[in-house]
Amino acid sequence: MDNLQAVIESAWDDRSLLSTESTQEAIGDVIEMIDKGKLRVAEPLADGSWQVNEWVKKAVVLYFPIRKMETIEVGPFEFHDKMKLKTNYRELGVRVVPHAIARYGAYVATGVIMMPSYVNIGAYVDSGTMVDTWATVGSCAQIGKDVHLSGGVGIGGVLEPLQAAPVIIEDGAFIGSRCIIVEGVHVKKEAVLGANVTLTKSTRIIDVTGDEPVEYRGVVPERSVVIPGSVPKEFNAGTYHVPVALIIGKRKESTDKKTSLNDALRENDVAV
Repeated sequence: MDNLQAVIESAWDDRSLLSTESTQEAIGDVIEMIDKGKLRVAEPLADGSWQVNEWVKKAVVLYFPIRKMETIEVGPFEFHDKMKLKTNYRELGVRVVPHAIARYGAYVATGVIMMPSYVNIGAYVDSGTMVDTWATVGSCAQIGKDVHLSGGVGIGGVLEPLQAAPVIIEDGAFIGSRCIIVEGVHVKKEAVLGANVTLTKSTRIIDVTGDEPVEYRGVVPERSVVIPGSVPKEFNAGTYHVPVALIIGKRKESTDKKTSLNDALRENDVAV
């Protein structure tokens, strides 16, 4: 692994090395390990924090210039791209509904269900997760176990800047229809986002369940139930409302996560 990292770092600093067979093989080996889940762009640590592996992300970026455009024919469909598509879903134990697509170099674990959707290179989608219709999982995004990405959800990708963390959705989270999560936002375990919540790194996430508001940015705490909201803001032209996300409750502890989710949605009248 150290040798692979050294080759990738050297090629990053000197792009002329991309023409050498040894460099191309090293990049290919890294992409293969990402595809098989043996390497991750970001990974959880024992203390609950996450580590971004910048050199792995560099390998993903360097994979593009060494690939040549080619025609890919799938029955009556034709594509023209540099990247191979993921294959062998039956052996992987993944259900893939037409027209779902995952690129080679994305890890999709056993038990994942992909409705017509898209998973980009470098992404990690863990077991039991549902990627629902027209949901997209961007490059290098990290999706945990038993997550539900509802219809039309947009999970942003990140390749550069290299030090930027990817979007992270932890185990058991429920992301409602048409939510947009970008710029490395971190949604922690079993959080529930109602329909149309938009989260960027600068979005104000305001917990309004107590006597005083508590504000977060870039992170949704565990088991939070979140809906779209707005707050007034003064501009030269007058007062206008800008979007925020409101934490309006907590998903209850339960051994039955599905029951817990349904209770959270009903009790807080959250649209999904």
